[in-house]
Amino acid sequence: MKLSFKPADVFVDRHNGPDAVAVAEMLRVIGVESVDQLINETVPPRIRLKRELNLPAALTERQFLQKFKQIASQNKVFRSFIGLGYHDTQLPAVILRNIMENPGWYTAYTPYQAEIAQGRLEALINYQTMVIDLTGLEIANASLLDEGTAAAEALNMFHGLSKKKNASKYFVSDQVLPQTIDVLRTRATPLGIELVIGDHRTADLSDETLFGAMVQYPAADGEVFDYTDFIAKAHDNGQFVVVGADLLALTLLTAPGEMGADAVVGNSQRFGVPLGYGGPHAGFLATKDAYKRVIPGRIIGQSVDATGNKAYRMALQTREQHIRREKATSNICTAQVLLSVIAGMYAVYHGPERLKQIASNVHLLARQLGDGLKGLGVELSAEYYFDTVSLTLESAELQAAVRREAEALGINLRYFGQSNVGISLHEKADAQDVADILSVFGKVLGKSAAAEKAPADAELNWPTGLIRTSEYLTHPVFNTHHAEHELLRYMKQLENKDLSLTHSMIALGSCTMKLNATAEMIPVTWPEIGQLHPFAPLDQTLGYKQIFEDLEAWLCEVTGFDAVSLQPNSGAQGEYAGLLVIKAYHEARGDHHRTVALIPASAHGTNPASAVMAGMQVVVVKSTEQGEIDLDDLKAKAEQHSANLSCLMVTYPSTHGVYEESIIDICNLIHEHGGRVYMDGANMNAQVGLTSPANIGADVCHLNLHKTFCIPHGGGGPGVGPIGVVADLAPYLPGHVVVETGRKEGAVSAAPWGSASILPISYAYINMMGGEGLKAATETAILNANYIKARLEGHYPVLYTGRHGRCAHEMILDCRQFKKAGIEVEDIAKRLMDYGYHAPTVSFPVAGTLMVEPTESESKEELDRFCEALIKIREEIRAIEEGRADAKDNLLKHAPHTAAVLLQEEWTRPYSREQAAYPTDFARRYKFWPSVSRIDSAFGDRNLICACTPIEAYADQEEHLVPTDKGPSY
Repeated sequence: MKLSFKPADVFVDRHNGPDAVAVAEMLRVIGVESVDQLINETVPPRIRLKRELNLPAALTERQFLQKFKQIASQNKVFRSFIGLGYHDTQLPAVILRNIMENPGWYTAYTPYQAEIAQGRLEALINYQTMVIDLTGLEIANASLLDEGTAAAEALNMFHGLSKKKNASKYFVSDQVLPQTIDVLRTRATPLGIELVIGDHRTADLSDETLFGAMVQYPAADGEVFDYTDFIAKAHDNGQFVVVGADLLALTLLTAPGEMGADAVVGNSQRFGVPLGYGGPHAGFLATKDAYKRVIPGRIIGQSVDATGNKAYRMALQTREQHIRREKATSNICTAQVLLSVIAGMYAVYHGPERLKQIASNVHLLARQLGDGLKGLGVELSAEYYFDTVSLTLESAELQAAVRREAEALGINLRYFGQSNVGISLHEKADAQDVADILSVFGKVLGKSAAAEKAPADAELNWPTGLIRTSEYLTHPVFNTHHAEHELLRYMKQLENKDLSLTHSMIALGSCTMKLNATAEMIPVTWPEIGQLHPFAPLDQTLGYKQIFEDLEAWLCEVTGFDAVSLQPNSGAQGEYAGLLVIKAYHEARGDHHRTVALIPASAHGTNPASAVMAGMQVVVVKSTEQGEIDLDDLKAKAEQHSANLSCLMVTYPSTHGVYEESIIDICNLIHEHGGRVYMDGANMNAQVGLTSPANIGADVCHLNLHKTFCIPHGGGGPGVGPIGVVADLAPYLPGHVVVETGRKEGAVSAAPWGSASILPISYAYINMMGGEGLKAATETAILNANYIKARLEGHYPVLYTGRHGRCAHEMILDCRQFKKAGIEVEDIAKRLMDYGYHAPTVSFPVAGTLMVEPTESESKEELDRFCEALIKIREEIRAIEEGRADAKDNLLKHAPHTAAVLLQEEWTRPYSREQAAYPTDFARRYKFWPSVSRIDSAFGDRNLICACTPIEAYADQEEHLVPTDKGPSY
């Protein structure tokens, strides 16, 4: 026996599903001799790369983790008391282990198929309730990207609602967080909105051109103001008021809603979510019930299922911004589900009393610090504060001396202005921290600091109007699970209601639900990655610096571009940032009039929404019957708008899953008319290693790292959407007002590098795959897709294919012909749940279809199980078509089937319980039980409940919780 030596943990073999034997059989079914032949028949030769990717050689899992530990060790984890909306916090270990590190939570998809997402939906209802209760308002969304973008969404919302003609100014307190002001300015400028920055105490609100205002509570320097009179004055002048608030402070401070605020925005990070050098964190936006149909982001609501039981769903979906396209005021497509679940569960675990205790501890420590500083002769900037003490020293030299001494003790404070210092305490601070900080000031000032001691009890010294008297978090869910065992069981019960990649493949076209390998995920929770403040001094973050520089270089190699920004923290945010780059480029050349964006009719809804947000005029380009861009219409539109053409937005391969052979000609045409080409990177999983955006002719492209580059979807977020650009657009990439990034444009996200702490996942993926592995992944994704196509095309028409009859990495199955038998595509989606599968993308980009994308991570065995399910469902439809099954009382119309339904004593349906529950051997052996029957969406929209319903209200509602006369609707 001959032995050979080679690593046993080659990552590409673990990432790509099919082995050599499976590949050979799949090629036979497809009808080609080799993978090379398949790729040559799929990807047009004209766009193919002429060389292999120049990336570092692939590392094994063990090699990567050893290397990455060395890189991460370059980060210095100081005690950071910088504040500005970011605070160190203690994530309870039970939540860390069972949610943040649990693939049952982080590999699930956005809960569009609500019947198999009841766990996440309940967790999000808890989050919304937490925000509603603490802010004192009536409705909240299920999270936004961060505090800065939440503030920008509120600005846009109220600008649209304002009844004041020609009102284009928005007052912003100079005590709003600086990064929030930065994002507000970025978002306001393209829309012609002028920010008026000033002191809210002296602001002239009588200006008729003002439509709204924003203040911070507590303020950036820590002072707490009573905004009641300010808000009343603004309302008298027809203006809306937004309050940026700290959730932990609101356990002690009067709720902004009680002061009259129209909206409250903020960041739930300090509710257990690691600092992570800036993200991902869940922003929030709460507002009045009157604005529920215009509030941006997703809202989770309560409805009923087909049996009359309570069920959760994403409510008011028709108001979602990506559905409204060019009529949208926002482009939101990604929330921060995983992070909002963590923050909500933190509130469930601690409950109102322990949250108030945490806030009391923080405040008492701050009071001890403030008293100690005053004892050293230091004058504080504010008399009333919650957790932040600010002061002004006599000189810049003293400020520098404080910084030297603090950093020598491993402490970061906030240094601003010429001689100002800010100190923000947090949940993990203790008396020793206070003593150490006082010792720094004592040494610099040459005075003796107070000795270490536990903070004493004290009465709140705030004015009565600032002290909270109203109750919050009164629902039983926040008062039941305070023992770890109870919380553990509660989280597990919710997890068991959700289908994720731990159960079966999720073949969502355009969403790329692939393996999120454990080796990629492990570093995320290392202290060197998770515990750095985003505004920490750059010399403490050299590990992150290397990660950013390497990742930017690798993404440049993959895309063919010259520069990359990692700041956008969602794909839609990347779209917006890319368009701002193009806009800034034209304006720098004096071409302010170039504002027309050509967008194909088949584009994702966020494309036109992003263009409108960037101040562009959307012109729609027709699609051909083959699903490609109509070249004649494109030429006509480009010619018509030549003088004002800003850009073309295009997805490649097309949204229909085909490599358009004319793409280079399309890009050349746009360039000839002075425009630039923005490429949507949603389908990069079909490009990497075979072609690239720059090779095709694009100028800008965003990359969904939560798709192609393995960051988990997290049940609907986090996401990361960096953008790559050609050289002449690089000067216009986003910068940051607080941290020097080397770029001058305004920020699009609150943190300088967006969701920095999850970038190591993509870093790991590229490191362990190498150039050859990345190319192999793309080839395998195309192989898997064409294998499914070959197996299913005799049962479902495949709408679009390339010249040789091949699809790219995804395909569209046409289900419209089943309407004749009374079967809708939603019925197929629901029936798939009985087979143990999440539906592919429903009715996008073509109504009445399923868009299927298997990714490279699924094995042949799993592909076969999925195909078997769809083939059997086709047989069930045929039984209806042929009259062997009732048109209304059948397996599909009643799907999904819950255990409760199947255990009813009397069974009157014309099919067996076994047919309903166990349609395949896979379903019998590994049954995933939907926890509710088909949900009535219309009922939920007519009777919107988006917070935890008080227990006493259930009895009153029981008589109403019945299906509508028309039966369940989707």
